[in-house]
Amino acid sequence: MQRIKIEQHTFGGALWFGMWLFTIGYLKLSFWWGVLAVVIWPYLMGAHFAGTNW
Repeated sequence: MQRIKIEQHTFGGALWFGMWLFTIGYLKLSFWWGVLAVVIWPYLMGAHFAGTNW
């Protein structure tokens, strides 16, 4: 008999989703920048705090 292990990654997904929403609101991104932020939100936050224009 084989054991089945079920893993839930709810915390990681919720953290990622929360940071994505924070990025959109904090940086006042347009709709398409918000869509792009799904993938590159750490870069956008770093560029904002470094003072570079993206």
